[in-house]
Amino acid sequence: MSRILKDLAPRRTLSYREVGATRTPGALPAGYHHLRHSAAVGHGPADFRTAAEAVTTWRMHRATGARVRSAADRAAPGVTLEVALGIGPFSYGVPCEVIWLPEEEHRGGFGYGTLTGHPECGEESFLVELEPDGTVRFTVTAFSRPAAWYTRLAGPVVPRLQLAYARRLGTVLARLVAEG
Repeated sequence: MSRILKDLAPRRTLSYREVGATRTPGALPAGYHHLRHSAAVGHGPADFRTAAEAVTTWRMHRATGARVRSAADRAAPGVTLEVALGIGPFSYGVPCEVIWLPEEEHRGGFGYGTLTGHPECGEESFLVELEPDGTVRFTVTAFSRPAAWYTRLAGPVVPRLQLAYARRLGTVLARLVAEG
């Protein structure tokens, strides 16, 4: 795309109002489908660091087969990215923006929100926590609702696919941690 055409392209903005709501998962906004999936992925500080690094550098997402195009090598507030799933002409990329990162010493990861043009509207977080007993826990928390005709048409299938992908992320992250 030429620079002129790129400059004329509409700027994408966040497509929902409840920005940052995944930071406190007990208070997810009404009117959305809620998702929470948690899995133990390792044990101890070294596994925690490996898991947090895999999440914040997009390695976990890429290891599932997703393609990630990002404005940065690491998650940080304001970083935009596109996550694409599928194969060849049957792949579809969705635009997101990193909203927040945890500020505690024993938590790593990020939360991102949907940008205009995404088939869903909402936010999702990918957190790794080092629990007091040494367990490294990975948690996906999300709230979303359809933003395109085809996701509305898909009805209850979309939340099931989101849960399946969250489970896949946990499995893949556990494997990445085990590989070191």
